[in-house]
Amino acid sequence: MQRKWFQYWFNSPYYHILYSQRNDEEAEFLIDNLTAYLKPPLHSRILDIACGRGRHAVYLNKKGFDVTGIDLSEQSIKYAKQFEQKHLHFFVHDMRRLGYINYYDIAMNLFTSFGYFETEKDHVNALKSFRKSIKDDGKLVIDYFNTQKILKNLTQRETKTIEGIEFDIHKFVSEGKIIKHINFEHKNKHFAFEERVQAFTLTDFERMFEKSGLTISATFGSYNLDPFDAIQSERLVLICQKT
Repeated sequence: MQRKWFQYWFNSPYYHILYSQRNDEEAEFLIDNLTAYLKPPLHSRILDIACGRGRHAVYLNKKGFDVTGIDLSEQSIKYAKQFEQKHLHFFVHDMRRLGYINYYDIAMNLFTSFGYFETEKDHVNALKSFRKSIKDDGKLVIDYFNTQKILKNLTQRETKTIEGIEFDIHKFVSEGKIIKHINFEHKNKHFAFEERVQAFTLTDFERMFEKSGLTISATFGSYNLDPFDAIQSERLVLICQKT
């Protein structure tokens, strides 16, 4: 089976260099606000879907929860495994085929770690897999960018220099996807990667949730958990439960 863009890019060391300025404080702020809102009891089981190198999972574990992080990137999971302990574990898994049934109190998919697949069917399969993994009274949290705001303010070209590497980034919209072309030179070699994320709106999520047996119980527009505004909000944070 041909490897997809996300299998190449998320496994590359350059992905972590480009996004090395990602803010741990911001990640912890979101977790603090989500746990204050959801009020899970200590030792609740939490699944971090597409956990990357584990920054959210590690912090959730520090707060006293039993946490599992899963990601498709072998390199990210290899890195995250250094943090493993009794109540914190990491595994390589495809989010469309999670093997967990009615096990978790909360499943989280944070920082726009969704929308990578080509077809809606694949996204619905992933959501069905998320649904299966939570208990009947469990909650699913999805944190996505606010597509409408992104589209309105899309910077088409930018250059970022990080660790001596000059990343040339070109963003555009095509076939309902926000596409980012990333080109750079390193050690006399040229590299080209891309990111392709579906421009899902709240309406798209509502439709896919209906197909997946999920329903939205709350919608927020920021990590502060402010109300969602389609024009102004930075994020689209959805709290869902089984229908």
